[in-house]
Amino acid sequence: MRIGPHVIDPKVILAPMAGVTDKPFRLLCKRLGAGLAVSEMTTADPRFWRTAKSHHRMDHAGEPAPVSVQIAGTEPAVMAEAARFNVDHGAQIIDINMGCPAKKVCNAWAGSALMREPARVARIVEAVVRAVDVPVTLKIRTGWDADHRNAPEIARIAEDCGIQALAIHGRTRDQLYTGSAEYATIAAVKALLKIPVIANGDIDSPRKAAAVLAQTGCDAVMVGRAAQGRPWLLGQIAHYLATGEELPEPSPAAVREILLGHLHALHAFYGEDMGVRIARKHLGWYAKDRPENAAFRAVVNRAQTAEEQLRLTRAYFDALAAGVPPELPEAA
Repeated sequence: MRIGPHVIDPKVILAPMAGVTDKPFRLLCKRLGAGLAVSEMTTADPRFWRTAKSHHRMDHAGEPAPVSVQIAGTEPAVMAEAARFNVDHGAQIIDINMGCPAKKVCNAWAGSALMREPARVARIVEAVVRAVDVPVTLKIRTGWDADHRNAPEIARIAEDCGIQALAIHGRTRDQLYTGSAEYATIAAVKALLKIPVIANGDIDSPRKAAAVLAQTGCDAVMVGRAAQGRPWLLGQIAHYLATGEELPEPSPAAVREILLGHLHALHAFYGEDMGVRIARKHLGWYAKDRPENAAFRAVVNRAQTAEEQLRLTRAYFDALAAGVPPELPEAA
């Protein structure tokens, strides 16, 4: 699959997730097999571009190409300026967010709320496409609610305005992340368009990815929540799509090495205090299907230093690798 001049290979993409797809996680997922990893949502509001949060979100130094950055906002001129700013800071693909269902985003008429205003969609897309000389992509949902599944209309507008690839989450905004994703609307959109279309929603295994591609005719799959705590899933999907062979789940020892590397990267990227706090949710995801998960989280979440967090994590996964019940001492 191509997005402008960029070849996306393998055709497995890490979805943008606020508070999750930061630089350490994107680098990890790319190393483990993702063909593309989209940044977490960045605001188009220039008042917040100089904050510590935005500084981290706009750090792409050393990130493998292509670098895809998602922007969110409501005003065409502001979105255009945000696109230019992010390209100046390393973005090689600009992704427009019209899929986020979060109330605070939709209440500001951004994210998936924009699907209720097709004319505004056209103005935003046209402005962003004109503003930059890199490919512009768009992420949407199937519609606002079950009575307004207007993804085909929005998709045609986006293609006519110069979008070079479209990702669709198979839920309406009012579903949030409940129920099951439906793929018929995604298939209908794919049949309408000439540009690449990427299927998203409930893709949590290699076989599910292959089934969704077959059902929708899409050019690639996008994996979101299923990659939390399982960054190797994208590589497993890529391998299955290429060979038809299912790779085994990584051993506890392999998970330990992946996780410890992730923790080191978080501590280095954010600094110790913030890195330790941000790492806690990732630790919960990595351990969610493991023995003594609740006890592990209760202990490791009290760790206040990087050394303590690493020590407790190493001991837990060492025990799993040795096949013995983990001992969970009190955090110091």
